Amino acid sequence: MGSGAGNDCFVARHETGETGKVIGIDFTEAMIHKARINAEKLGFNNVEFRLGDIEKLPITANVADVVVSNCVMNLVPDKAKAFGEVFRILKSGGHFSISDIVLTGDLPEKIKNAAEMYAGCVASAIKKDVYLRIIKDAGFTNILLQKVKPIIVPNDILKHYLSDEEMLDYNSKPNIIFSITVYAEKGESCCTPKSGCC
Repeated sequence: MGSGAGNDCFVARHETGETGKVIGIDFTEAMIHKARINAEKLGFNNVEFRLGDIEKLPITANVADVVVSNCVMNLVPDKAKAFGEVFRILKSGGHFSISDIVLTGDLPEKIKNAAEMYAGCVASAIKKDVYLRIIKDAGFTNILLQKVKPIIVPNDILKHYLSDEEMLDYNSKPNIIFSITVYAEKGESCCTPKSGCC
């Protein structure tokens, strides 16, 4: 999700092998066009790129083994809907691994409203506990934080948005911006025609 020029899809293709299939989704036509050109140059015939919105993925239900995304979900306005879509397209027993930016406190309003911070996936980040709850509420199980890394905003960027006093205040507090990688599974359905419980 958020496949851009296709780099993550090409890495995924290495994992799936030539018999596997990778689908990249992006909501900008320019990126889809660029990714398709890159795939053609590389001769990758099992990588497909589709124009679409993460809140309404252009993929049928229960077809994906794995979903990956890198710093895209926090840019989506309706994160609950987006994670619901991930759940819908995953096969029973499938999983996702998503890297993103989350917060453990409140950002100053001047940083929240900064376009540079938005482009860097910071301004639209939500609190970590809310992010993880959205994943759980979507129906996912075995939710694991695979990586948690602090993101330090350099003073030469902060000074464009905060006064000297505000910078001192911001830097005096514990870091609140983190990069995380989350793993979660769509549990196996216990009710199948074979089990006789339906």
